[in-house]
Amino acid sequence: MSLYHHKVQYYETDKMGIVHHSNYIRWMEEARIDFLEQVGWPFEKLEAMGILSPVMYVQCRYRASAVFPDEIAVETWIEQFHGVRLKIGYEMRKDDGTLVCQAGSEHCFTDREGHILRMQKAYPEIYETFAALAREKA
Repeated sequence: MSLYHHKVQYYETDKMGIVHHSNYIRWMEEARIDFLEQVGWPFEKLEAMGILSPVMYVQCRYRASAVFPDEIAVETWIEQFHGVRLKIGYEMRKDDGTLVCQAGSEHCFTDREGHILRMQKAYPEIYETFAALAREKA
């Protein structure tokens, strides 16, 4: 698990003064990039190795509104990993502990030509890191 902090910016709010729903997906991306760095596989390293990680699925369940200038903590973890698909879970909370969003994203791994990579065979060291983190959460 990893914790990423985001301060709500004024431009992220809508006419009602609350965070526009699309921003939560941006925060998920920020948190995922931070998570990969924390576990030793920063995005730029993966891309330099020719590994891409496209988004296959995103879901968000909004629980409470966030407003400017809330501080949001995004907890990130690996829900499932079987070598081809990576499912990441997210919970976003205000400083007072209020749950604002529960979310998830699903990714696969491809080479630069778009061919699916089976990580256990192609990159066993990455596979072991992600598999261990998935077991840790279970």
